[in-house]
Amino acid sequence: MYCRILLAYDGSSDGQKALREGALLAMTCGAEVFLLSVIPDSTGVVVADAAFAGALSQQEENYRAIFENGIARLKAIGFKPSGKLVCGDPAQQIGAVAKAIGAELVVVGHRKRSIMERWWSGSSGSYLMDRLDCSLLVSRHSISDETFAKALEAFRLKTAVPEV
Repeated sequence: MYCRILLAYDGSSDGQKALREGALLAMTCGAEVFLLSVIPDSTGVVVADAAFAGALSQQEENYRAIFENGIARLKAIGFKPSGKLVCGDPAQQIGAVAKAIGAELVVVGHRKRSIMERWWSGSSGSYLMDRLDCSLLVSRHSISDETFAKALEAFRLKTAVPEV
């Protein structure tokens, strides 16, 4: 069904939901996973960096830790993920990377925004739907630790090679 899945991960609770749901789907499909974390361009951070030296490098360190955490979580459940940490507009970067790696599915989290936030910054979801050449899964399903562990165990038992 899907051979290459791009998981967009920002470390938020919504991003963690997407990572779990995407990982379970990738296991089911036997898909390769690619993790993407995007450091959002922010005028506020640039201004803060001018006033307080190091704001940009601190933001990059924070996102690098988030990215490395996502890679480690995927490795811990048996994937050999590749990934990338980039800077820019998240929706644009997700679209560009999905195209570059030939993703067949992109998995993103969903964060509810107020009407003013949507008016001010536009809709990332609409941008992705209009520009992706592949399927898009907007994860809203919360998977508990217990349910996730059971699903992993069931998958491992199902795919285990029987002893001869």
